[in-house]
Amino acid sequence: MVLSGPSGVGKDAVLAGFKRLERPFRYAVTATTRSPRRGEKEGAPYHFVFLERFAEMREKGELLEWAEVYGNFYGVPRQQVKEALEAGWDVMVKVDVQGAASIRRMAPQAVLIFVAPPTTEELEARLRRRRSETGTDLRRRLETAEQEMQQLPLFDYVVVNDEIEQAAAAIDAIVTAEKCRVNPRVVRL
Repeated sequence: MVLSGPSGVGKDAVLAGFKRLERPFRYAVTATTRSPRRGEKEGAPYHFVFLERFAEMREKGELLEWAEVYGNFYGVPRQQVKEALEAGWDVMVKVDVQGAASIRRMAPQAVLIFVAPPTTEELEARLRRRRSETGTDLRRRLETAEQEMQQLPLFDYVVVNDEIEQAAAAIDAIVTAEKCRVNPRVVRL
């Protein structure tokens, strides 16, 4: 399962809501070169690495996908996902829209879920409340969000994050539907 959507839509909050349902999933931890925000620590929700280490991971093919987003690099370490899949676990990966496109090319059977804001105005309000971007950065994120919304056809499902618990329940319903497929998806890396 790949969870994606625009910056500020609440992917982390929805993922936390899904985790509270205590489903038997493994959750990929993304590596990033950005600095931790208030309340973040190593391994939750990211592995914080220096640019040099990230470049090494990229060069050695250790990343399932990677992208530069707003001046920082993000990537999903391949080994953690591969090992979980090989052990028979379901895996949830949270990435930006670029990352979702990369995973779609590499693993076409992956289930891609787009988390959307209820409105553009609400997305802007969430970004403002976060207080990590202002002025030019905020405008750039909103413009990028508009472009990312155009990528919706790449995804299998869309979940509107109007309320976290409802969005988490919708993802849970998607998991249930996927488990009921006559021809199950098999993802190999």
